[in-house]
Amino acid sequence: MRRHYLQRAATEIADRRAAAILAARALVEIRYLAGPVRREERDASPGDDLDRICFLADLCHNLPGVAQPPAWQPSRKNAPMSSRERAMAERPMSWVWNTAGPHGRAWILDQLYQAGHDWTPPPALPTAQAGPPYLTLRQRAGLAGRWPVQTPDGRIALPRQARVLKALDTDGICALYEEAGRLRLGLGKGGPWLRAHLAPDSTHYLVPDPADYYWPDPNGKIRWWQCTALLRMSDGEQVTSMVAVLPETFTALPSTLARRRQHQLVHLARATERDTYLWRRDHEAECSQQRCGYTPEPNGSDAGIGRRQRY
Repeated sequence: MRRHYLQRAATEIADRRAAAILAARALVEIRYLAGPVRREERDASPGDDLDRICFLADLCHNLPGVAQPPAWQPSRKNAPMSSRERAMAERPMSWVWNTAGPHGRAWILDQLYQAGHDWTPPPALPTAQAGPPYLTLRQRAGLAGRWPVQTPDGRIALPRQARVLKALDTDGICALYEEAGRLRLGLGKGGPWLRAHLAPDSTHYLVPDPADYYWPDPNGKIRWWQCTALLRMSDGEQVTSMVAVLPETFTALPSTLARRRQHQLVHLARATERDTYLWRRDHEAECSQQRCGYTPEPNGSDAGIGRRQRY
């Protein structure tokens, strides 16, 4: 089928044009399936048509944003792009194609073939980079300058007490996650899994680094600081996580690091692509009471612990 598709297609199109064509054709098919002509036909049940409509809507709901995207902005001002963000900037159809599944991919190729266009599918999305991330010479040196966490346009700057990175031991970082869960702050989940899988004698780091949509506001709707945690896991890998911390709790933590070292670590935390969610997913197969001192939840309820929100 793919070979025949390439032979017949007349023009090579880019991702944005492909997205516009696919969105339009999906809407035409949905209109037909929901219309009176279809209801008069007997070759499919209403349940089949509804399933088809759900399939098309799920596959194509974000295609208008691919076809005519707003200017890309990172969720954190001046934050580096991840490898996945760079891949999606180069090939805007990457997410749709790589999450479509075999049935969805077949529909995409068939619709573009019928429209008389050739289109080259994007490659697989890159996996989050493991190991130390790339930092510029200035970032590695921790040279003095503007604090890396910058205020989004139109927002009120965080107080001076928030422009600092702090070092904590394993008990200290776990206590913050437990407080976030106890107070139901809505961001950060600790519990037995986190404590069992952190390196017990290592130092972990914490810095207020709110995304635009979690930036504290003067009306008090978000009264906590979204913090990035740079954690050392039991196998020695450093990964990131997110946790909500009350301003008074963060301010009370001791500050023991030189300013230059703080700058280095903030850049490191922001550039680290692997988070606790991905680390847990890769570790899950070998996790056991005997190996880790932890019995995995049978329903996977701890799977989203501290997942970093980038997109």
